[in-house]
Amino acid sequence: MTMQDIAFDFAPIGLAVLENRIIRLCNRQFAATFHGTCEDFADTPLAHFYPSIEDFRRIGARGLKIMRETGRYADERIMKRRDGGLFWCRVRGQSLTPDDPFRRGIWSFADLSDERPLVSLTRREREVAILTCRGLTSKEIGRELELSYRTVETYRARLLEKFQARKLAELVAKLSGMPL
Repeated sequence: MTMQDIAFDFAPIGLAVLENRIIRLCNRQFAATFHGTCEDFADTPLAHFYPSIEDFRRIGARGLKIMRETGRYADERIMKRRDGGLFWCRVRGQSLTPDDPFRRGIWSFADLSDERPLVSLTRREREVAILTCRGLTSKEIGRELELSYRTVETYRARLLEKFQARKLAELVAKLSGMPL
């Protein structure tokens, strides 16, 4: 085993080599995070680890757009373990084929469960929460999601209640796992 193999396999963060969004190789921490063995994940579409196929498509489209410009992508999202359990995950990717960003890349997956407990959210609430954490205003979120400003405010009010936050800054802190 080479030093590079050891570094990949024993890295303290989940790593996976993806080709066209299919897992070709993963390390021990990735397997532990998603509740399986490395062999369980070989040649498995990443779509299996999203809460829904709509999430897979939507996040993929956003990621591809950004990766075409920068070759990199990062976000925090809800993902699904092999046993079906949902959890918050920090995902970062680096394309190895800039002309075709999803053809091959190395991706990291960090389980945020300890810092950010999962609260049951609808797809729209998740979208509003993610965009809120990115610093978008209600009007900007409305434009991005094709919703009215008032509808976004309604979703934000639900999020404040679900996360027992008194104001937007406290909600963002709780969503991002920052200490209060």
